[in-house]
Amino acid sequence: MLPRALIPPDRPKITVRSEQFPLERAADGTRGRAEIVLVEIHEGSKRGRGECVPDPARGETADAIVALIEAVANDISTGIITRRSLQRMMPAGAARNAIDLALWDFDAKRTGSSAWQIAGLDVPHRVTTSFAIPPGSAEAMGAAAAEQAHRPLLKLTLESVHAFDRLLAVKAAAPRARLIVDACEGWTLESLTKALPTLAEAGVELIEDPLPVGEDRALRGFRHVIPICANRTCTDRSSLPELAGLYDAINVELDRTGGLTEALALIEQARDEGFRIKLGCRLGTSLAVAPAVIAGQDADWIDLDAPLLLGRDRQPGLRFDGSLLYPPSVSLWG
Repeated sequence: MLPRALIPPDRPKITVRSEQFPLERAADGTRGRAEIVLVEIHEGSKRGRGECVPDPARGETADAIVALIEAVANDISTGIITRRSLQRMMPAGAARNAIDLALWDFDAKRTGSSAWQIAGLDVPHRVTTSFAIPPGSAEAMGAAAAEQAHRPLLKLTLESVHAFDRLLAVKAAAPRARLIVDACEGWTLESLTKALPTLAEAGVELIEDPLPVGEDRALRGFRHVIPICANRTCTDRSSLPELAGLYDAINVELDRTGGLTEALALIEQARDEGFRIKLGCRLGTSLAVAPAVIAGQDADWIDLDAPLLLGRDRQPGLRFDGSLLYPPSVSLWG
């Protein structure tokens, strides 16, 4: 798709386009693609960029997001849409995220500052991210875990409690690793209750989305030793009242919050209300993940391994040293 642009003579230029990045090859030799949408704001030598990743489960497509952003491009160029007004003018979601991040980056470049300084945050430091073990058979997941046994935190998907052979295979292959389990809303309260001893013995320290939406009300008053995290039901601050008393933690993704602006406000309010914080991401490049590194400086869990899963990343990209993830350079974002 060719870049689409509005180019007023005396205003910043707004361009938006969809792009694809290849994933690392799977064990069977296949290679998928990560589809993203890139927004750029240009003014002279200054350029602000924002990247989002459409979520088909939320009805988002790259073409629809491009169309949404094109529809407000003139308002961005004329200054009607700012980081503050954007929160009122567009709903939370991937399209708003890309615009919000581009505005943060553009403001930082234009003022010669950094996004973290504009946000009033402390100097960012490196963080430790989890690394996802691809779903598969117990044998395949065990082999993948063996290759990543040096990493301190692994994440695996277990959509059924009958897949505990996969959990045990991962633990046997990487005995020192801490574990996060994403249940993808595939369990019941009864199966969760029965699974807790096995999960605890395997060193699982967080369970995401064990119950389907609606059925998660059964978590109220449920006694458990492993924190339970709301993932897909956590969007922005408006979702917190429904999660209170059910979950111990929330997973914050900028594509769902609709940008860094709301993510920072969500994290602050969630902390005040007693939630623990996990910073996650969708399958984007370093440009998409960079703002999440800033947002997740004090998070309890960091799940920002997406660039490591790509066959090709943006250059310059984020710096990884094993599972240590460094703050973004200003040449990348912010």
